[in-house]
Amino acid sequence: MKRTSRDIRTANRYGVLRQIIARSPTSRQELAAATGLSLATVATLVGELLDLGMLTEVGFEDSAGGRPRGLVAVNASGGALIGVDIAETYVRVELFDLALNVLARAREGMCPGGTRPEQVVGHVVSAVGSVVTQAGVEGARVLGVGVSVPGQVDRETGTSEYAPNWDWHDVPLLDLLAEHIAYPLHLDNPLRACAVAELWFGAARGRGDAVVVNLGTGVGAGLVLGGGLHRGVSNSAGEWGHTTLVLDGRPCHCGDRGCVETYAGAPGIMLNLRELSPDSPLLHPEDQTATIDALARAVAAGDPVAVQAVRDTARYLGAAIANLVNLLDPEVVVLSSWVAAALGEPLLREVREAVARHALKRPLAGTEIVLSPIPTDPVCLGAATFALEGALSSAVRGPAAGGPAARRAAPAARTASAPRTDPARSRTAPPA
Repeated sequence: MKRTSRDIRTANRYGVLRQIIARSPTSRQELAAATGLSLATVATLVGELLDLGMLTEVGFEDSAGGRPRGLVAVNASGGALIGVDIAETYVRVELFDLALNVLARAREGMCPGGTRPEQVVGHVVSAVGSVVTQAGVEGARVLGVGVSVPGQVDRETGTSEYAPNWDWHDVPLLDLLAEHIAYPLHLDNPLRACAVAELWFGAARGRGDAVVVNLGTGVGAGLVLGGGLHRGVSNSAGEWGHTTLVLDGRPCHCGDRGCVETYAGAPGIMLNLRELSPDSPLLHPEDQTATIDALARAVAAGDPVAVQAVRDTARYLGAAIANLVNLLDPEVVVLSSWVAAALGEPLLREVREAVARHALKRPLAGTEIVLSPIPTDPVCLGAATFALEGALSSAVRGPAAGGPAARRAAPAARTASAPRTDPARSRTAPPA
């Protein structure tokens, strides 16, 4: 789709604000050098962001042989952003200031069989209400809510087109949420959210080409190519978890067999463990999180079955990552999400060895493989940047000219001071 001048202006605003968040305070000259934009363009964009209350002037710095340079910084209190991580087993919500510092967190668990759309919406509504209350922010300060949901999504219509682990098809998720949440809503999936989080604050920062491997219940790869997020024609790039690893292998929720996800996602890791030791006390058949946590503790204690289970998982995962290394030749591969965080360095060591056995020497030599360094939930953080992008787009276009989801939510956001919640669904969520 051809980009309009307004799209380019939004992207430039977004790029400038991203650089200011990363290196605040900074000068217009430094921003021009970092973004590749002209000094005149940067000055105009900074002026617009100052007018929007997103930036503030913070003094001057001396320059070699010239006039002192004015410095600008993010106005952290100039607005709030909410990031929502809808995963297969939980909903996690974080509220950020404009500098993307976490101000409040909430988490709600989801039981097996409790993932019908209306149930998931209830969890999100409750958790969003919780973080707004915890942070004590006025509703008018919330610029938007970024929502990440597993599977394939249509960003323009706010639809979860296909979530294989839940058998969701064409669920109008943002329409359902907009019945209870008065803020502008923006939808994408965790692959893109994790990739943006790493690009802004993590191991992909300053890298032109990176792969962010999302290891949770499902598996996928967020792609950073040429310094920017790669979405693909239908916003479906990165469904690497549903590429074939073993011909005629384990059945997958997507309908195929032998997908990467069936060997490296949390349920696949549980199967790896069960095949090694069917009666292992580490197995909690109905609880992925408990099993992965028990496995991590057992590996740290040197339990031979646990060590072998992680090694077997890394063998599959390493072969699949080697394909990404050979195909994309990235500067860095980042292991992200909750399974990677739980298994940590033992998984990383085994994965590095497995990738080295399968990848071609030349691309492997230029590729680092690391754990995500982001201390907070990377999906919530990335989702919050989608809300920020939407807020900047609305500021350029006006609320009526945004995408369909933004048009639904924006008018209500101007008058409401808090989420509209259904008392029957509202619960107090404990901080994560």
